Amino acid sequence: MLVIALDTSTPAVTAGLVALEDGSARSLAERVTLNPRAHGELLTPHLTDVMAEAGRELAEVDAIVVGSGPGPFTGLRAGMVTAAALGHALDLPVHPVCGLDAIAARAATGGPLLVATDARRKEVYWAVYGADRARLTGPHVQRPADVPAEIAGYGVTAAAGEMAGLFGLDVVEPGHPTPLGLVEAADLDAPPQPLVPHYLRRPDAEAPGPRKQVTAR
Repeated sequence: MLVIALDTSTPAVTAGLVALEDGSARSLAERVTLNPRAHGELLTPHLTDVMAEAGRELAEVDAIVVGSGPGPFTGLRAGMVTAAALGHALDLPVHPVCGLDAIAARAATGGPLLVATDARRKEVYWAVYGADRARLTGPHVQRPADVPAEIAGYGVTAAAGEMAGLFGLDVVEPGHPTPLGLVEAADLDAPPQPLVPHYLRRPDAEAPGPRKQVTAR
């Protein structure tokens, strides 16, 4: 089984091709660029390069996995729209995956884990995972100073993600969702869930309200 993995939920622009064989996942090729302003510009070229390096055609792919956040509005939309368009064009199932789950799936630690990524505005997106990498709480968005009180009861000793260094815990890789992590966190045997991005915040832009009356009737 061949699976395309895409993610733009963090500053990393990520595309990869993963082979599933006998229950194990193997990366055939991947491209990752850290550039929070280039998701829309780089994602499709990255995928093209990945397919060429792996020597495979899009017609050979069986499924698509895409990071569904949490993440900033503009970047996250780039990945999800690309995945949706590919799925429609190729008639393939598209499986959304929480990006924090994907990081946890590949984290190099055996105990309870905190995963934290940059939510901007001096906040982080975070979630806690057990030793089996099942999510125990989250995803949430908070200031880092407000998080430790909530994670104390989970016995967390390590943190992963680009903001892991803020919490006084052992820092482990990866810092961003990887193609292997995205595929391992997906349930490819189940019907795909709706492609709904997880922003965790209301958008900054709002529909204008009614015009103010400036003259007396």
